[in-house]
Amino acid sequence: MFLLILASILIGILGLWYYKFFHYYGYLKKIPAPTVWPVLGNAIEFHDNDAFLINLERNFRQLNTKTLRIHLPTQTVIMTKEYKLIEYILGSQQLINKGFEYDFFLNWLGLSVFTSSGQQWRSKRKMLTPTFHFQILEQFHDVFNKNGAVLVNKLKKQIGTPGFDVYPYSTLCTLDVICETAMGTSVNAQLEEDSAYVKAISVMGKIVPARAVNLMYSSDFLYKFTAMYKEEQEHIAYVRNYHNNIIQNRRKKFMEEQKSKLVDIDEDDLGRKKKVPFLDLLIQTTIDGQPLSDEEIASEVATFMFAGHDTTSGTLSFALYALGNHPEVQQKCFEELKDIFGDDKERPSTLADIQEMKYLELVIKETLRMYPAAPNFTRTVLEDFTVDGITYPKGITIGIAAYGIHHDEEIYPNPEKFDPERFSRERNDGKKPFAFIPFSAGPRNCIGQKFAMLELKTLLSTILRNVEVKPASPVHKLNLVPSIVLKSTNGIKIAVAERKYK
Repeated sequence: MFLLILASILIGILGLWYYKFFHYYGYLKKIPAPTVWPVLGNAIEFHDNDAFLINLERNFRQLNTKTLRIHLPTQTVIMTKEYKLIEYILGSQQLINKGFEYDFFLNWLGLSVFTSSGQQWRSKRKMLTPTFHFQILEQFHDVFNKNGAVLVNKLKKQIGTPGFDVYPYSTLCTLDVICETAMGTSVNAQLEEDSAYVKAISVMGKIVPARAVNLMYSSDFLYKFTAMYKEEQEHIAYVRNYHNNIIQNRRKKFMEEQKSKLVDIDEDDLGRKKKVPFLDLLIQTTIDGQPLSDEEIASEVATFMFAGHDTTSGTLSFALYALGNHPEVQQKCFEELKDIFGDDKERPSTLADIQEMKYLELVIKETLRMYPAAPNFTRTVLEDFTVDGITYPKGITIGIAAYGIHHDEEIYPNPEKFDPERFSRERNDGKKPFAFIPFSAGPRNCIGQKFAMLELKTLLSTILRNVEVKPASPVHKLNLVPSIVLKSTNGIKIAVAERKYK
């Protein structure tokens, strides 16, 4: 009897797989695909997150296509770096629901602007957009300066060594920045590296991508029986408790200030404009006259912590790696900074200084092209649509290969060359805006991209005025993998020397 039941289950699974395969195949047969195995589909080739980018680019190349059909045991995924299709998807007001893998963030982030869909997302986005107005962001500039100075002092301790992984330094710095700007508190991550909060954030950043590529972990039912699930729950509980305590304390303080009217929340004791962290803005926000619940606020705070931390630290590290390997580009950056600051390496930058860093901005853009923080991101198709004679049916997932289109030689000639001036006005006509998508594009573009650019320019300018970045010895080659964000499994190694002013 048991064998009969087991056989029936297996036959049912196989039948369902073949039904879904041929259903989607009828629509998508014109799109090339690697060899598809029954039930497993292409899971053997694409189950390894470390090799995903390599295998994806290899299949694009071998099958001579910019759009690829991938069948997984439970999903059909279309991966594309075709400009016309990307433009249609990202420009659509209907294709705004993210792919299935974003569900793995729910335990951690809850229903935030990052994970929600449809009208719920539209409401959250409308609510948060004023929070990222430049006049609000500019108040955080001294936070960037302060933590950049701490980072410089730590990097200077590596002067004279043949090389070191800069990513741990960058990630602790950006964690300090986002804690202070999002929550109004500091975990002093750069000075207290063994912090439980730092560890919890780091572990969660590894669990989500692991679930996305492992069949057992991706099943909510099976996942609950694993050691990883237990570890995840422990870290989530710690982070939520940490956030909730801060939220409740700041809400209480805000209510007391509002009640007494004795404290002007817009100014400090010296009459200067106070920094108002994102958390305080959320506490003051209402939807239809009702304040946000602690749970709603906690979800957005957790999202700020995730999105504003790992993405920026990766870009900062990759930029330093690129500058170390391209001394002529670094020299141009330094000459620009000398024009702004003279020989004064100690003066904190101002917003006016940041606006003058035109070439450094090109460097950051070229870094984001070569090393996009989100190398791939997905959308779920809710209604059939047709592009170039191919109908993409309801139910499939479409993956936007940002890394792929950023390295398309038809759009970016000599794509492996680090060439910041390809983004200059003289060479970039702006006719293909959806070919540069490090922050996505269209309705669901990254709400924090101005924050990220301001932070990156401040940190990079602070570093380059104080140390000269050099290649690590021996020569270090990156091993890129699409974790939650783009990372290098063997680190991002550089060397540094004392900056000399002539």
